[in-house]
Amino acid sequence: MTVAVLNEEKKRERRKEETGRETINFSLFFSVNVGEDCPVFDGLFEFCQLSCGGSLAAAVKLNKRKADIAINWMGGLHHAKKSEASGFCYTNDIVLGILELLKYHKRVLYVDIDVHHGDGVEEAFYTTDRVMTCSFHKYGDFFPGTGELKDVGAGRGKYYAVNVPLRDGITDESYQSIWVPVMNKVMETFQPCAVVLQNGADSLNGDRLGTFNLTLRGNKNT
Repeated sequence: MTVAVLNEEKKRERRKEETGRETINFSLFFSVNVGEDCPVFDGLFEFCQLSCGGSLAAAVKLNKRKADIAINWMGGLHHAKKSEASGFCYTNDIVLGILELLKYHKRVLYVDIDVHHGDGVEEAFYTTDRVMTCSFHKYGDFFPGTGELKDVGAGRGKYYAVNVPLRDGITDESYQSIWVPVMNKVMETFQPCAVVLQNGADSLNGDRLGTFNLTLRGNKNT
């Protein structure tokens, strides 16, 4: 989501505090896909600050070698694009974190095990060979409807996008039989200096929006 939208949200909150009245520039919000699955709410600006700030702070800690592993529990908003919100994601903290890591690391690997394709992150780095994106996700008539096997990147980034579309109901054993050889080859070929993982819990069984049959034990073993 653009800075203009975040600034408008901040101004709206200030106007509400000063006048007690709600005023919204609807045309601006609709232009960046804010409304349906990404509704406007009080505190949106602060929410985006915390989400993105957490991933940036984590990347800075790693860059300065003050930590070996860093986790942002409010992060992972992998659908947001450069100019629009998407799929409950307003700003893409992952992209910002990776950009920070690239200041110190030549190659960064991004791995996404959310049940949905990590389209926003893939799009951001689709034409670079410094970031490899690897997404394991359900494919077909399912949001966001991207992430085919043939989607491999473009330009200098050709073959630096890896997509593993999966079917409904995949179990721990079946997932591992795919995960192990794919990730072994990715690590061997790309040899990343840093790894970013989007560990989407909607790939676990019982999730109302997910369609996989993975357990906590299976998720832990990936």
